[in-house]
Amino acid sequence: MKKLIRNIATFAPLALVSASAFASEAAAGGGEKSLGAAIAIGAAVIGGGLGQGKLAAAALDGMARNPQAKLVGPMIIGLALVESLVIYALLVAFVKY
Repeated sequence: MKKLIRNIATFAPLALVSASAFASEAAAGGGEKSLGAAIAIGAAVIGGGLGQGKLAAAALDGMARNPQAKLVGPMIIGLALVESLVIYALLVAFVKY
């Protein structure tokens, strides 16, 4: 539980800071959309980062237990799939914006 709270306290300000990237439209009346896009991108990045960390840790643990295992290829594919979800969230935020 402490780790979750620490992660939220670390990454929540980053999600709110990204709203400044949309500041030009916020002054023109599109503030709600830009804040929603910033929160969506921030949440996607936090989730993607945590997922990539767990995936890499599990793959490295498997390689340490069995050095002959060929885990690099599947690990790279898994990391690419997790990263693609973050990119999709970025695209959705820009389309909604």
